[in-house]
Amino acid sequence: MIRTDKLRVIDAEGRQLGILTTDQALAAAAEQGLDLVEVSPNADPPVCRFMDYGKFKYQQSKKLHKKSVQSTVHVKEIKLRPYTGKHDLEVKIRHILEFLEKGHKVKISVVFRGREILHQEHAFALLQEIKEAVQEHGITEQEARLEGRNILMLLTGKKQK
Repeated sequence: MIRTDKLRVIDAEGRQLGILTTDQALAAAAEQGLDLVEVSPNADPPVCRFMDYGKFKYQQSKKLHKKSVQSTVHVKEIKLRPYTGKHDLEVKIRHILEFLEKGHKVKISVVFRGREILHQEHAFALLQEIKEAVQEHGITEQEARLEGRNILMLLTGKKQK
């Protein structure tokens, strides 16, 4: 696909071979078992390089894939009721600690049904107990607040040093 007569050629190790004709460059590349790839078509004369083009494309795709792999922070949700029992609360706290250790954020929801909403102090006390239980593993990103018939609080893990 190279259309010019004269090329500046660089070998596989990065040494310049000088200015060659297209036929000479193709012959030298074939002799080494490599491809002749145009690196800089706008230069005068255009710059070409000897390389294994299939291997090059493979490495480029791996590099692109490696860049696109990013860690995403998931928000895990734990739902409670205002009158959740002590043992059930301990189990929920263990789950919260596991999520924080894995680097997830944890959204804690206390769901009210019916007339339970009249006793919001139970839910706030519950969330305060959870906050104290996980304070050495996580910090409160968003304090407990009432949204509709739920009270929500958001926790994140402490940064590892």
